[in-house]
Amino acid sequence: MTTTVQLSEDVLALSTRRSYIEMNARARAAQLLDAGAFRELLGPFDRVESPWLPMQGIVPQWDDGCVVAKGTIDGVPAVAIALEGKFQGGSIGEVCGMKMAIALALARQDCERGIPTRAVLSLESGGVRLQEANIGELVIAEIYAELIALRKYVPVIVVIAGMTGCFGGMSLAAGLASYVVMTRQARLSMNGPEVIEQEAGIEELDARDRPLIWSICGGAQRHATGLADMLVEDDVAEIAHAVRTLFKRGQPARLRSDAHDLYIERLGRLDPAQEWTADQIRAVCKEQMP
Repeated sequence: MTTTVQLSEDVLALSTRRSYIEMNARARAAQLLDAGAFRELLGPFDRVESPWLPMQGIVPQWDDGCVVAKGTIDGVPAVAIALEGKFQGGSIGEVCGMKMAIALALARQDCERGIPTRAVLSLESGGVRLQEANIGELVIAEIYAELIALRKYVPVIVVIAGMTGCFGGMSLAAGLASYVVMTRQARLSMNGPEVIEQEAGIEELDARDRPLIWSICGGAQRHATGLADMLVEDDVAEIAHAVRTLFKRGQPARLRSDAHDLYIERLGRLDPAQEWTADQIRAVCKEQMP
C-alpha cells in the first residue's frame, strides 16, 4: 500500500511538471523573470533581422533567433537572454549576437550607475553561424567582453536545458559565466559530436551513440566534473528556483575562468592515448575539485 501511494505521488509530480525544454526562447526568457515583468527589447514586430541570410537563400527570422527581455528577478532589475535552438540551430550571427552584447552592456551600465542588474542567459546554440562566420566571430568577442565586465558587479548565470546543446562560441560564454545550470538532457562542449565525427571520422566519435555522447558532455557528467554548478530536472519551476538560489548566493569565491591552473593540471593527468570512461574522468576531477 505504501508503494502504491508513493507511485501516485510521483505520477502527480510528473503530471504537474512544466517542461522548460519544450518551450520556445520567448517563453523561456519570460519564465526566468518574475511573473508579469517580461518586457521584450527588439522583438519580432521591430523586424530587426539578418541581412545576410536571404543572400544565401535562407528565410530570416524577425528576432534573428535571440530574445532579449528586461524585467526583475526577485524584485531586482534583470535582463534575460534566450537563444532559439530551432532557428538555425541557435547559431550566432551579426544581429542576434549584437542583441546579446548590447543587452549585457546596458546591464553593465546600470550597474555602473548604482543599479545592480542581474543577467541570465538561456543558451541553446551550435556556435557561430556559418553564413555570417567572420561577423559572428567578432560579435561573439563583444559578448565575452561584456560578460566579463558585467560579472564584476553581479553574478551572470547560464542555463543549458536541451535539446540543441551548447557548443562552439557559446560554450565559452558558459565557461565565463559565474554559474551554469544544466538538465540531464543538456549537453555542453566546445565541439559538437557531429562536428567531431565529420572532421575526425566515426572511428574517433560516433555521433549517433547517445549513451556515449551524454557520458562525455551531458548535464550529469558536466555537473559531476565541476563544469556545471547545479543539475536540475526539466521543470520550469525548478530551473527558475535554481537561478534565484544562485543569485542569492552571490559571486563564487573563484570563477572557473580564473581556475586555469586547475584545468591545466587536470588535463596533464588525462593521457589522450588511454581510453577513459566517464567514471574515471569523474574520479580524476573529484580529486581536484576546488
